[in-house]
Amino acid sequence: MTAETFPLRALLLTVAGWVNREQQHVVEYLIEENRVPKEQLRGRRLRLTDDQPRRLAAKGKQIGRRALASVATIVTPDTILR
Repeated sequence: MTAETFPLRALLLTVAGWVNREQQHVVEYLIEENRVPKEQLRGRRLRLTDDQPRRLAAKGKQIGRRALASVATIVTPDTILR
């Protein structure tokens, strides 16, 4: 690494870290937002239309099982990836 590229690398790492933090805040908000209707169900089963599980499965496969386990609040990763 040359002395000329160090400031650019430092700037890129700073911006990447900031973007990552912002995305994490958005994910945390969405998780919490999903908990609200789930709490209102009070243990009753959530009824999904035929299209909703397909849409969740398509998005869940893109994320992967490990990340999905930390994000999914409405259904389990096993249910989504089945």
